[in-house]
Amino acid sequence: MSWHVVPIDFVIILFSGCFTFTGGKDRRSGLILTIPLCTEQTSMEELSSTLDYLLGIPSDKCKARGFTVIVDGRKSQWNIVKTVVLMLQNVIPAEVSLVCVVKPDEFWDKKVTHFCFWKEKDRLGFEVILVSANKLTRYIEPCQLTDEFGGSLVYDHIDWVNKRLVFEKFTKESTSLLDELVVINDSEKSSQLDKERPPDCNFLPSLDPETVLQTGHELLSELQQRRFNGAEGGGVAWSPMDDELLAQPQVMKLLDSLREQYTKYQEVCRQRSKRSQLEDIQTKVMQVVNWLEGPGTEQLRTQWGIGDSIRASQALQQKHEEIESQHSEWFAVYVELNQQIAALLSAGDEEDLVELKGLQQQLSDVCYRQASQLESRQNVLQSAHEFHGTAQDLSQQLDGLLGMLCADVAPADGAAIQQTLKHLEEKLKSVEGALVGLREKGQVLMDQMSNQTSWSYGKDVPIDNKDNVDHIQGVMEDMQLRKQRCEDMVDVRRLKMLQMVQLFKCEEDASQAVEWLGELLDALLKTHIRLGDDSQETKVLLEKHKKFVDVAQSTYDYGRQLLQATVVLCQSLRCSTRSSGDTLPRLNRVWKQFTVTTEERVHRLEMACSFHTAAEKVLVQASPDQGDLPVEVEQETYEEVETVGKALLDRLTVPVIFPDG
Repeated sequence: MSWHVVPIDFVIILFSGCFTFTGGKDRRSGLILTIPLCTEQTSMEELSSTLDYLLGIPSDKCKARGFTVIVDGRKSQWNIVKTVVLMLQNVIPAEVSLVCVVKPDEFWDKKVTHFCFWKEKDRLGFEVILVSANKLTRYIEPCQLTDEFGGSLVYDHIDWVNKRLVFEKFTKESTSLLDELVVINDSEKSSQLDKERPPDCNFLPSLDPETVLQTGHELLSELQQRRFNGAEGGGVAWSPMDDELLAQPQVMKLLDSLREQYTKYQEVCRQRSKRSQLEDIQTKVMQVVNWLEGPGTEQLRTQWGIGDSIRASQALQQKHEEIESQHSEWFAVYVELNQQIAALLSAGDEEDLVELKGLQQQLSDVCYRQASQLESRQNVLQSAHEFHGTAQDLSQQLDGLLGMLCADVAPADGAAIQQTLKHLEEKLKSVEGALVGLREKGQVLMDQMSNQTSWSYGKDVPIDNKDNVDHIQGVMEDMQLRKQRCEDMVDVRRLKMLQMVQLFKCEEDASQAVEWLGELLDALLKTHIRLGDDSQETKVLLEKHKKFVDVAQSTYDYGRQLLQATVVLCQSLRCSTRSSGDTLPRLNRVWKQFTVTTEERVHRLEMACSFHTAAEKVLVQASPDQGDLPVEVEQETYEEVETVGKALLDRLTVPVIFPDG
């Protein structure tokens, strides 16, 4: 069975129904061709071409069984009917076995028409009979005739034409697409055999294979649905001719061929895509490698300083962050490329494995080396920032300590001196700790720079770090000298402050001695007033008074020694404005008052002792055991007692110490 492309002019004729294959068959199983004629008939040339197209649809097997043609002339004229019959003789004389001309009831001369066709039977090559519509069943079974001829065959001409157009469209597109796919696949195969000839990747099919395949599947599905559902589904009934007239086998054959070529084409596209992806990866890999080994390495090579302060190191860090930002963009490309290469490697194409692994290794080596350089540089800058920060903090601490040492010392008391001295010690200890930290950070920084120069950015390019090392060592030496000067000044200040502590202690103890003497004087005036009840008791009081005076004398001597020490310390401290103040006059005044009071106490105790001794004699003489004494002795003794007693009473009426001291 063959197929043709329907010209656009035929579409109108086909839809008009001038020629129809209804699917009915005659008693010989030949196809029935119906030609309904009308008064407004298309030109014979167009009818001839359309008939030629329609007769090309059935298979050769169907054509061999012959055709029965029904010419419906009920609405036409005799001359048109005759012309159509002659046209059949010109187009398909061998295929036509019988022509049934359906005549109108009231027209045409039966004898003439019948005689003419009968007379020309041998020349025509087929039999022509005139028959009424109701007599047509004599030649054709009713089930093979449509309802217009009194039959029961169901036929939808519009539906058949639409399906035929879809088939023709699919046939045209699929045939064209098949040719293109064959050319593309053969071209790809040739390029694989000839490695030096690049494939023509720009040659693409003019139609979308998926769309064409979908159209074919939909058409085939519709044909199969009509066949297996048919009248039971409520649609158009199916007859055995539907397979041949709607060309279901051709659709299946085209679909099979198209799927086969499309599968090959998909593999071609996959190979093209893989090849394009590989070339794209190669290009991008070289872009990354060239930039990292070129401008990227040059940027790092020019950035080797560490700065001389925190601000300078921060500026270098900011510059390095800009460099890292530029590298990050290329590292992102590296990650993407690495993922693409890993995906291609997992596909397992052996021919590309070696090249892909080589690209992956080259890309990884360059990126990891560059990332290591960036990290090393970042570590150096971070260590430099910490070193300068520690140096700045240490310098500020030394300035603060030096300021404390240069300030005049004017503490109010010994406790303030102790607090100041403790503060100095803490400051010095903090400076020592900061200096140790500075040395450690400086050593770490120099070690990092030394390691950096050992591999030199992955290439044998020397980096001169002498200035950086000299700067680090110079900073540490300067801080060490400043710290040593501060230690010496702290030692001097410590000695001076200890002397001031001694000075305050001496002054404090001297004042305490004055207070003690005052307390002794107060006790002497208020509690040392008894003179005793007899001579023995008075003598005991005299002994106690002497010891009391010895304690006071020791306190006075201790106070004098402390005041002398304050004078010596003031001279040592060059504190000319500071002296013993009123402590010495107070000490001398209290001691003078104590001395006067003590002497008065001694006189009174001695007079009391004389009085008690004389009184005891009188009492002894007047005792009964002694007998009567001479009157003269008694009078003398009594007068002595009276004289001493009056003198003592007079002494007691006088104040021990006068208000003026």
